[in-house]
Amino acid sequence: MTKTPPTIRWGLIDRAVALISPQAASQRYAARIALGNLRRAYDGSAKGRGTDGWTTSGKAADAEIGMAAPVLRDRMRDLVRNNPMAAKAVSVLVNSLVGTGIRPRAAGADKSLNKLVDDLWARWADQCDADGHTDFHGLLSLAMRETIEGGDVFALRVRRPRSAGLVVPLQIELKEADHLDGAKFADQPGGARIRYGIEHDSAGRRSAYWMYPDHPGDAAPVFTRRFESVRIPADRVAHLFERQRVQSRGVPWGTPAMAALRDVDDWQRAELVRKKTEACLVGIVFGDDETQQSIAPVVQDADGNRIEQFEPGLIAYARGGKDIKFNQPAATAGVYEWHRVQLHIIAAGWRVPYELMTGDLSQVNFSSSRVGLNEFRRMIEAMQWQMIIPMFCQPIWQWFCEAAFAAGLIPTADIPVEWAPPKFDSVNPLQDATTDLLETRAGFSTIAQQIAKRGYDPRKVLEEWQEFALLADTMNLIFDSDPRKVSRGGQVQSQDPGSLDGEPGKPPQDPSQS
Repeated sequence: MTKTPPTIRWGLIDRAVALISPQAASQRYAARIALGNLRRAYDGSAKGRGTDGWTTSGKAADAEIGMAAPVLRDRMRDLVRNNPMAAKAVSVLVNSLVGTGIRPRAAGADKSLNKLVDDLWARWADQCDADGHTDFHGLLSLAMRETIEGGDVFALRVRRPRSAGLVVPLQIELKEADHLDGAKFADQPGGARIRYGIEHDSAGRRSAYWMYPDHPGDAAPVFTRRFESVRIPADRVAHLFERQRVQSRGVPWGTPAMAALRDVDDWQRAELVRKKTEACLVGIVFGDDETQQSIAPVVQDADGNRIEQFEPGLIAYARGGKDIKFNQPAATAGVYEWHRVQLHIIAAGWRVPYELMTGDLSQVNFSSSRVGLNEFRRMIEAMQWQMIIPMFCQPIWQWFCEAAFAAGLIPTADIPVEWAPPKFDSVNPLQDATTDLLETRAGFSTIAQQIAKRGYDPRKVLEEWQEFALLADTMNLIFDSDPRKVSRGGQVQSQDPGSLDGEPGKPPQDPSQS
């Protein structure tokens, strides 16, 4: 409904000013109109009965995060451990953002050097975990999970001696957000200062992180834990978090849905208890004999009064006329609709499609599912290219190149790289594959780009194709999947008239044409 602006009245003072100076009166009236427009420009800024109790804060992002982050992390981790919807939302985000891994490919001008670096990376990626549990892709997946649950995560560069037996003397160690000493504040000579455990130089650039060597929540004996934070140079740390404001740290991704998750969890528990209670009570027997005994077990309180326990098949006894009334559980109409609305709110807070979080596909069709997935994929791609790759993947690639160069394994530490995030599963594989083929044939993309989009290394795929094609030619085999010899329509390609049957590298001649 459109609001009608209030009328600006021409008062007695305005008339008096107009008699003396019409121009001043005109400016005064225009100023009053402009002021009225400003006051009614934003209903959200109005103060009154409708906005009573709306508490806001004008603090900086780091100040708000510094106070709330520890509690938010603890509560979010508890929800992920115990709430199915929170656990599924985290799983969907991690699988979509990282999947089987974001794979690098050296992209320098020297092709032989690119192959050398790629082979070296593939071997090092299997050994890069400082804890020895997984490979680079597993580290990336764990880092993304920590970021979603805890707000941020830290990857530390750990140099190893050549005697450690590693392909490249480098490993990566992950630290949870709790390791950062958020209570560390200091002003240092030269303009440098420490805020919330992060040290900035005089130009405002990050120069170091102050971190606890041991996790503050470790269950180890107190006298064995190290509570003093130590300074770690910023060039040894890759800090992964989402920036929603000009901030130094992140918050758990499901924070907007945290209260709703808790409320729905409590409601489900209360509703379950109510249903159990109704199911336990069969009926109530009314009688005038006070010595009647209940079929259910009897317990007594401190005063010796009898207390009935609610158990399946319970029949309660009460004073009064002899009669029995059976229990009739109350109907709960609209519970499904209410629950569904709450889950939609929770999914919006997680920025995850409702159908992916709940598995409920009853209300979607092909078109609506594609529209929802397209928007979700745009968000995922933005996160991959604006957050994960520049803040986590790229620093680790630089550490790898520097360590390989220092070890004499490559001639330079400046190796350009291209990253290939995991592909999205197609809703209509045939249509999407046809589109990719047309784009490639039209020159809008290359075969290497199409292969990389699917999460594979183009060089390895083509080398495998070459090896297979040579083997097939040697054995005089022709497959419909070989575009050298079979056209897209399934027709055998034209051949050299002088070729002989069975000659390696040539398809056999058609006997009908002899």
